[in-house]
Amino acid sequence: MPSFLIQTLGCKLNQLESEAVASAFSGAGFNPFSPEDSAPSVIIINTCTVTSKADQKARRVIRKALRDYPDSCVIATGCYAQLNKDDILKIENDDKKRLYVIGKDNILNFPQDYYKGTGIGEQRSEIINDVFQFNPEQFSRHTRSFLKIQDGCDRHCTYCRIRLARGASVSLVRDEVLSRLRILEQSHAESVLTGVNISQYCDTNGGAPVRLSGLLEYLLDGTDKIAIRLSSLAPDCIDEKLVKVLSDKRIRPHFHLSIQSGSDIILEKMGRCYNTETAEKAVNLLRCAKDDPFLACDIIAGFPGETEEEFNKTYEFCKKIDFAWIHVFPYSRRQGTPAFFYKNTVHDREISQRVQMLTVLARRGRADYVKRWLGRDVDILTENMNRKETCTCYGTSENYLKLAVKTKGSSPLPGTLLRCKLIEHGKYKDIDAIAHEIWF
Repeated sequence: MPSFLIQTLGCKLNQLESEAVASAFSGAGFNPFSPEDSAPSVIIINTCTVTSKADQKARRVIRKALRDYPDSCVIATGCYAQLNKDDILKIENDDKKRLYVIGKDNILNFPQDYYKGTGIGEQRSEIINDVFQFNPEQFSRHTRSFLKIQDGCDRHCTYCRIRLARGASVSLVRDEVLSRLRILEQSHAESVLTGVNISQYCDTNGGAPVRLSGLLEYLLDGTDKIAIRLSSLAPDCIDEKLVKVLSDKRIRPHFHLSIQSGSDIILEKMGRCYNTETAEKAVNLLRCAKDDPFLACDIIAGFPGETEEEFNKTYEFCKKIDFAWIHVFPYSRRQGTPAFFYKNTVHDREISQRVQMLTVLARRGRADYVKRWLGRDVDILTENMNRKETCTCYGTSENYLKLAVKTKGSSPLPGTLLRCKLIEHGKYKDIDAIAHEIWF
């Protein structure tokens, strides 16, 4: 039987779509690639294009796949492949013609076409426009499930290239969202609602628009126990109506805000639809919804026109808010975006220094957050077992802390929900804290 290997770059939405690709290949008779196998028949690389480094990484991964597996078919798909097909095809430097670029709307058809002898190197004539075809009912590579409720974006942020690859915002009707979540509830304790910009969720099917808050109410009423985690939110979508729903115990106390800057001048240059006052209000509302939730944000350092004064505003804003984590991105010029032509660029060395300052602040914020939670109880979803220590497992808490858990009995299987008490800070890089399982 042929085998497949998937490598995923980028966001949670890409992870979900890779799971759907894995389901399509498995359903068509392909086996997941095993280290004991000599080589996979097909390698799928799901690319990202959020930054120039993401593009570079995609090309590097593609080159490595071609080099390491000289007899395998290599397929590039995803956002970078959607926008830069010709650049990817230039990577192959031999005459075997093993490298192909397949748009994200076509990739699920490839497994069936492979057997027909028409799939390799050929684009299907028709395009499948249903972006919600990516619907895995089982998640072979993740203990928590992902559910895509939205795709695309209607905003025109001056730095963003993802909207060029994904198109306008579209939403999955709420009845179908609920149907899919009920299926996932049978096998998973938690699901992440994801999309390009889930803040723009809007189901207009059959009456008054149903937005994110209404969708969440509908899902909570229509399910029994599955916990819901949200992917990134826009600050200007956080209002009292949404916060009331977020206070439900089945909504995880972990929120990620796409803030990007703490300077109103820079936010305006970025084309963002809010200011720092709106962002701070959103944070305060979220902290009313949950007891000390894990609050994270995205920040872009070194956007054109970001003077030292404007950067200091961002730094002080993040310090004041006291985020549990800051995802810091150095500004990257993206072809096809308005900001590509902006003047007053920031020197690379200065950008690196700003990234480093924010990274230090992020680590301090995370350490302080963990300290506040020591001695408290949390739910944890186990992700893997310690093969050497039978009474230890690892996982992610409801408030997004990476934990090593001392269990009462043998290590539970991945995907098990445990109640634990945080005991002490983690001793390793990827572990926030050590916890002990609680027996009732």
